[in-house]
Amino acid sequence: MGSPGAGSSGGGGHECSFKILLIGDSGVGKSSLLVSFVAASNLDADIAPTIGVDFKIKFLTVGGKKLKLTIWDTAGQERFRTITSSYYRGAQGIILVYDVTKRESFSNLSDVWTKEIEANSTNKDCIKMLVGNKVDKDDERMVTKEEGLAFAEESGCLFLESSAKTRENVEQCFEELALKILEVPSLLEEGSSSVVKRNILKQKQESHAKNSSGCCQ
Repeated sequence: MGSPGAGSSGGGGHECSFKILLIGDSGVGKSSLLVSFVAASNLDADIAPTIGVDFKIKFLTVGGKKLKLTIWDTAGQERFRTITSSYYRGAQGIILVYDVTKRESFSNLSDVWTKEIEANSTNKDCIKMLVGNKVDKDDERMVTKEEGLAFAEESGCLFLESSAKTRENVEQCFEELALKILEVPSLLEEGSSSVVKRNILKQKQESHAKNSSGCCQ
């Protein structure tokens, strides 16, 4: 599938800003997908597991709109769950990643990750994308494409299979998600630059009011 006018268009003058969250078991390739997307190059080395959370920013043009995506990469290990739960707040898009060569990472989607979304996501219109990563290891595959598709349909997710190593479908993961977010009026409004700026200004004013209200008795 062709890329819908996407490209890294520098930081200037974006129309919308969206928060995207990457979740899934440790080792499924979340960080690799993100680095591959942001750096727009093939990966020739493994990336160390994320500790807590990390994020990267990518500017791109999708559907005729200039977007700023802030993509949060969360640690998959259970000991970091309490840290990462707060990052679901306000996310317009969530990408659930599993490894097609690891059956457990697929099973944990329903056992762990969809429950995490239900418990922590504050945005009822949030768009979800299911990504089966590491298709470059097709001879080691333990989860079929049909199984992934069936789970995505059952969970109301978009679906793609990808390889962070060869960059197969890497850009499409983020672009298709962004396109779908743009189709939802509440998410589009929430991410529009004017609303984002207004909210920042409001927070600054509230903070200033609190700081200046502590007058002497």
